[in-house]
Amino acid sequence: MSDRARATRRVVVTGISAVAPNGVGVKEFWAAVLAGRNGLGPVTQFEADTFPVRTVGEVFQDGTLPGVDPRLAVQTDRWTQFALMATDEALADAGVRPQEFSPYDLGVITASSSGGNAFGQREIAALWSKGPRHVGPYQSIAWFYAATTGQLSIRHGMKGPCGVVVAEQAGGLDAIAQARRALARGDARLVLTGGTEAPLSPYALTCQTTSGRLSTSADPERAYRPFDTSARGHVPGEGGAILVLEDEDGARARGVDTPYGEIAGHAATFDPAPGTPGAGTSGALRRAVVSALADAGIGPDEVDVVFADAAGTPELDRAEADCLTGVFGPRGVPVTAPKARYGRLYAGGAPLDVVAALLALREQVIPPTGPGTAADAAYGIDLVTESRAARLRTALVVARGHGGFNSALVVRALTP
Repeated sequence: MSDRARATRRVVVTGISAVAPNGVGVKEFWAAVLAGRNGLGPVTQFEADTFPVRTVGEVFQDGTLPGVDPRLAVQTDRWTQFALMATDEALADAGVRPQEFSPYDLGVITASSSGGNAFGQREIAALWSKGPRHVGPYQSIAWFYAATTGQLSIRHGMKGPCGVVVAEQAGGLDAIAQARRALARGDARLVLTGGTEAPLSPYALTCQTTSGRLSTSADPERAYRPFDTSARGHVPGEGGAILVLEDEDGARARGVDTPYGEIAGHAATFDPAPGTPGAGTSGALRRAVVSALADAGIGPDEVDVVFADAAGTPELDRAEADCLTGVFGPRGVPVTAPKARYGRLYAGGAPLDVVAALLALREQVIPPTGPGTAADAAYGIDLVTESRAARLRTALVVARGHGGFNSALVVRALTP
């Protein structure tokens, strides 16, 4: 196939999933998001009295997660188990039976920023308290960032393009973009992509507090309020989403009449190092947004809604708002951040935003940031605080990662 033919391939989403603190499964998650239902609450998975963080977004499932084989559960961290659950939902939604494909036509490209931190902490504790004979053999793989990709590949017989992206929340979009490139090149017929996280172990939470970006509020209703005058940081959460991506011709040939939408454009940039020109400004993020729109072949006036990164700290919210007003004009496009009601899920959060964006395009409604939130007028953005009916064809999803990662992804409804 020529490079030109490959470049014109449209990559579409044919299956979606959701694992979130306010809803497990797409139906429950979407209903919760539209209603602005709060999934935040106190830490219950371990004794957290000595931690400054008082509010988190937990998926309230104890022990082995539903649908995960107990024999596999002992080999994997909770983060991988979320992905196993989500993949089952996404494949069923897409009507895909992997055994009907050649294994080399199927790929897995996921994102992770925390890895199997709880599994690793448990095994290291056993090492130091009891000795090396008490460390299980799965410690060598279960903590590793690529473990989820590997487990999905093994479970579903997917031997095509496989990989993992590590760029905190931005990585969730970058993984989807990498899957899109693999499909556009003809390297695969179908790719599982997205990301999940389970970053609420003592070790993981300790690491996160060093960023200085976590909310210390004990009030779930006020702990995470992006773009608000009371913003004091984000709430960490667990969960995420796995999506099924295919090239459009292959999906149609398989009998898919109505894909959720097209992955139309993407770009990624990196912030300047602290102390260098441009550091702390919106310049690199704006470059990612403008480049993603150019990759999609559209102008700012064609974007109907933005799903914001929503860091929840005044300086980072200011940078994102400056980016959006610089590209779209003051209050030039509706902006929403549903994650304010279930937490910032890092590598799992951006794929979940993509799922919400695709559902918004399908149902012609913008989901809310949440009741009680109100953007500081100085930010100059149109923050959606209640579900809003709208004519939607194109959505922009923005994600940033601690350390300077920026990513922007354009999703578009397919015309009949």
